[in-house]
Amino acid sequence: MTSFTTDRMLNFGDCDISGTAYYPAYLNILNGVVEEFWTHIGYPWHEIIWKERWGTPTVHLSCDFSRPSFFGDRLTFRLSVLKVGKSSVRIRHTVHCGAEDRWSGEQVLAASWLDKHTSMPWPDDVKAKLESFLAPADPVPHIPVQAQT
Repeated sequence: MTSFTTDRMLNFGDCDISGTAYYPAYLNILNGVVEEFWTHIGYPWHEIIWKERWGTPTVHLSCDFSRPSFFGDRLTFRLSVLKVGKSSVRIRHTVHCGAEDRWSGEQVLAASWLDKHTSMPWPDDVKAKLESFLAPADPVPHIPVQAQT
């Protein structure tokens, strides 16, 4: 498996007065998608936070918006894991409405002990689950080398 996909309806409260998606609302929706991903892989935030006392704070987030979205649009969020480190994971997000790209982004989450506010290594089972979502590497184009005469 290489990606996690879920749909979200763009609601009235997610938009400005013109009915266009308001970007801070996008980030709130994205956070819900990430939370759903963790539940999907078997580590719901309410359990890891309250029972195990660790979390996954965002330490980096970048977004590129290609087209506006509007009140009533059904958006498809696709999450792919780009890299799993010792205590972090780099995620790629793509958001579509039908076949049309709307926005994309990259996010880095870090494994962190909540009581100490320090990083921690991923537990082996968590790391294995994250690695099962690794996106295939982009192929490097083959550029033929011309023989010199």
